[in-house]
Amino acid sequence: MDEKTAELRDIFIETTGSDTVTERQSEGRGSLADVGDPEEVRTRVRGDIQQMRERFEFRTELGTDALVSLVVGYYGGDTDEALAADLDIAPDEVRTARFDLHLVRDADRDTPFDYDRFEKLVANDRSDEEVADELDTEADIVRLFRPVADADLRSTRVNHRFRDDFSDLLTDEALSENLTEETRRTGLREATEDIETDVSF
Repeated sequence: MDEKTAELRDIFIETTGSDTVTERQSEGRGSLADVGDPEEVRTRVRGDIQQMRERFEFRTELGTDALVSLVVGYYGGDTDEALAADLDIAPDEVRTARFDLHLVRDADRDTPFDYDRFEKLVANDRSDEEVADELDTEADIVRLFRPVADADLRSTRVNHRFRDDFSDLLTDEALSENLTEETRRTGLREATEDIETDVSF
């Protein structure tokens, strides 16, 4: 132990009254392991979704219960097709709902042109035709991918707050799978009963 290290150790002991580190120095904002109760996790996800509804215009007509189940399934590794089957809706509706919730898959950004450049053009409010001219592509292709960029831009404007919250709550793999299983056991399709309802708070 060199002199500088010894000095730092003495300061640590004097400050803490201990010569060992027994606790983690930082804690995250929470995970399934921290929360423990799956119902509490769903409540917290619901709260985030409600805040998103107040802040952003949603294109999906799915109610909040269905959106909670979609978020849980998404972080449980479900494909859009699997989520669509569970919620008894079309995969395109799942895609729309995901983008409302800022949930963008890497595959969504697999564009036939440079995605970063595309996102910048969308951020500058360029029309589909203008973007198509800039990227030497078709306007129909721009229209297909614009919702992806819109979702990323909305998430960026809030510093990815909601993506991070969902991730903190639901990325513990084992517990996420348990929560997904519990959701299915209780009847995920029942969540679609509130379609076109529960949209204002």
